[in-house]
Amino acid sequence: MNSFTTATVRPPTPGAPSPSSPPAPKTSAAARLGWLDALRGFAALVVALHHFGILNMLPAGKFVGRNFDLGLFGVMLFFIVSGYIIPASLERRGDVRGFWIGRFFRIHPALIVTIALSLLVLPAGDGAIRVLRTGDDLSSLITNGLLLQDVLGVTNGMNVTWTLCYEMVFYFFVTALFTRGLHRHSASIAALCAALALAVGTAVGERLLTPDPHSVRLALLVVVPVVLAGFAGVLSGRPGPTRAGALLLGGLGLVLVTLNSRAPWYETWTIFATMFAGTAVYRAQHSARGRVPSLLACGFVIVSGVLVGWLYNRNGLQDHTWTPGWLSWSSAYLAAWAVFGLGFLLRRRSFPRVLTWLGAISFSVYLVHVPLAHALAPVLGAPLSHSAWGRAAWALLFVAAVLLVSHLMYRLVEIPVQNLGKRVQKAAARRWPAAAREDG
Repeated sequence: MNSFTTATVRPPTPGAPSPSSPPAPKTSAAARLGWLDALRGFAALVVALHHFGILNMLPAGKFVGRNFDLGLFGVMLFFIVSGYIIPASLERRGDVRGFWIGRFFRIHPALIVTIALSLLVLPAGDGAIRVLRTGDDLSSLITNGLLLQDVLGVTNGMNVTWTLCYEMVFYFFVTALFTRGLHRHSASIAALCAALALAVGTAVGERLLTPDPHSVRLALLVVVPVVLAGFAGVLSGRPGPTRAGALLLGGLGLVLVTLNSRAPWYETWTIFATMFAGTAVYRAQHSARGRVPSLLACGFVIVSGVLVGWLYNRNGLQDHTWTPGWLSWSSAYLAAWAVFGLGFLLRRRSFPRVLTWLGAISFSVYLVHVPLAHALAPVLGAPLSHSAWGRAAWALLFVAAVLLVSHLMYRLVEIPVQNLGKRVQKAAARRWPAAAREDG
C-alpha cells in the first residue's frame, strides 16, 4: 500500500490526457498536505505497534483487541488517504508515464533495500521475510516484484506487503479510468464496490484461478506478458498506446481481484470502495458540482463497511481477514473513517513538526518495523519482558529503533531514489516529447 507520499504539483505534460479536476486552493503545499502527513504517520505507527503486540502489554489490552482490530484500523486509514491523494496526484500531473515512474521509484527501491538487509541480518528460519523462502522462489520473486502476489495466490514476501498489492491494483484502476475520462465518477465507483461487498459477501470463492503452485506458474505465463505490454503502453508517452496499456492493466487487475483474491469478496471490495470513497472526498472538497452525490456515496461506503463485518466476518471467515471477529472489524473500520474525518476538519490548521516528520518517514516505518522487531526481540525483548516496567522499556526501545532506522532509510534511500525518479521523469519528457504530441 502506498499512501505514504506527497503529491507533486506540476503542469501537465504536452499531449497527455488533460486533467479535469479543479485547481487546489492557493495555499502552500506543506500547509495543504500537513494533515495527510499527520494521518500517514499516525497510521504507520499504529500498524507497527499492532504487530509489536502492544495491546497484550496493556491492562485492558486483550479486551480491546477482541473488540477493536488495531491493525485493520491503521491499514484502512492508509487506504482512505491513498484514495484521497493518489488520483489527485495523477490528475494534477496529467502525465501517466510520469505517474508510473514516480510510483516505481517511490515503492520498489525502499522495499528491495528492506528485504535485502533483512535477509542479511535475520536468521534463515525467521518468518519476517519469505520472498526466497517458499517452495517456488521464482514465482515468489516475480509476483512480489510485480506487487501482485496477494491476488496470485503467492505468499507475501513481507507480511505487510499484502496492502501494497491492493494499492498496485488501485493504481491500475485509476490509470485506466483516467485515460478514458471516467475518473470523475469515483463516487459512483465507490458505491458500486461497496454494493458488491455487501451483496455478494462470500458467495464468490477465493483463488479460483491459482489454487495450487502449478497453476500459479501457468497464470504467470499470461500475467507477465500482459503486465509488460501494459507498462510498455503507459510508459510510451503516446496517447494511443497509453490508453491501451492502461486498459490492459486495469482489465488484468479486475480479473485478478474478482476471481483470485486471497481475501473474501467483502474485504476485497470494501478496500476498493474505501479508496474510491477517499477520492470522492477529494472531489467533494474541490468541486461544488456533484458534492451531494459524493458525500452520499461516502456515507454508503462507511455504512457498508460496518455492515459487512457484522454480516460476514464470522464463522471462521475472520481468520481470512486476520481479525478476531465482526465487532473488531466493524469498530476499526468506523474508527478509521472517524480519524480521517477529524483530520479533514483540521486540515487548515498547522500540525506539529513531529507529526509531519513521522508522515515523511511513514513508508519506511511500515516496511522496517516487523524485521526490526524480529531482529531486536531476542536481544532486548526476551530479557525485558518479565515485568511491567521491562515491557514498557522494551516498547519504548522498539519505537525509538523503528523511528531511527526509518529516518535513516528515508534520508539515505527514499530521498535519493525519489530525486533520481524525478530526473528520469524529466529525461523521458525531454527524450520523447515529440512522440507524445504527434498522437495528441
